[in-house]
Amino acid sequence: MSVTATSSLAVRGLAYAYPDGHQALFGVDLTIERGERVALLGPNGAGKTTLVLHLNGILTAGAGTVEVAGLPVAKRNLAEIRRRVGIVFQDPDDQLFMPTVREDVAFGPAAAGLRGAALETCVREALERVGMEAFADRAPHHLSFGQRRRVAVATVLAMHPEILVLDEPSSNLDPAARRELALILRDLDVTVLMVTHDLPYALELCPRSVVLSEGTVVADAPTQDLLLDEDLMRAHRLELPFGFDPRSVRVR
Repeated sequence: MSVTATSSLAVRGLAYAYPDGHQALFGVDLTIERGERVALLGPNGAGKTTLVLHLNGILTAGAGTVEVAGLPVAKRNLAEIRRRVGIVFQDPDDQLFMPTVREDVAFGPAAAGLRGAALETCVREALERVGMEAFADRAPHHLSFGQRRRVAVATVLAMHPEILVLDEPSSNLDPAARRELALILRDLDVTVLMVTHDLPYALELCPRSVVLSEGTVVADAPTQDLLLDEDLMRAHRLELPFGFDPRSVRVR
């Protein structure tokens, strides 16, 4: 896919080796347009986490480039890049550490200088987007796991990111919480990159998927097409749940 003025993410020739010599990425190219929802699929050890850590400068490229909304991921831009790339971790307790939900959501904007009524509006709007405004004064550890994950999403949305990166968003959710989160994510007006092993969830939420395997992009196509490609799935250790037919899901 070509880079355009509306590209949220442009990765070009990204290669990376860890200090122990392990080569995790080999010349990855990936472009995501503004407003797209894309799933990043692949077996364990494929390089998915390494790629994500390059998006906000936690890791820096051994070779190649990463740009977020046209802004290079480089030391001089890290503060702005980390505002624009919001990562929601698999365990919400890694992100929630304040006494109340309101304070957790306010933490990032307040650190960025927002104060008073503007901060209160920012927090309220972020909580409304995830359906958690009624829980603003609750302690996060008194919420269900699914509710905590939604608050974790709100902490990132409060920073008005360019890209929302979700690490295994459906993990450990009961069916109702899984459905509720899907409805929220589908309605967000941000670019979404979802890292997941949950292939039915990827199909439900992401019209496009990218398969990363052994540090390279081996497929980039409509999610349903990928999941119906039995040879591709087998070659890269991707397995659908028993009895699940990708044709049974109406792709939106």
